[in-house]
Amino acid sequence: MPQMRTTLTLDPDVARLLEAEVHRRRAPLKRVVNDALRAALSPKGTEKGARPFRIRPHRTELRPGVDPAGFNRLADELEDEALVAKVRRRA
Repeated sequence: MPQMRTTLTLDPDVARLLEAEVHRRRAPLKRVVNDALRAALSPKGTEKGARPFRIRPHRTELRPGVDPAGFNRLADELEDEALVAKVRRRA
């Protein structure tokens, strides 16, 4: 099949994502767009060498003296700080 040439109008957020990926991969825009479209449009699991994703669980223990409830307290404190900062920005 011959190459198809077309013009696309991208949403600004998509254009920024593409520019970032071109920079990250140091690849031509054409290659990045083709790879992204190919990955998005191809049936899942048919990519070359695609293997099912497997999670390998690892049993671990917390170090002595680490309070597991402390993680929840920390998360709560961080969430509270974020909410206060958000309210202050609006005021």
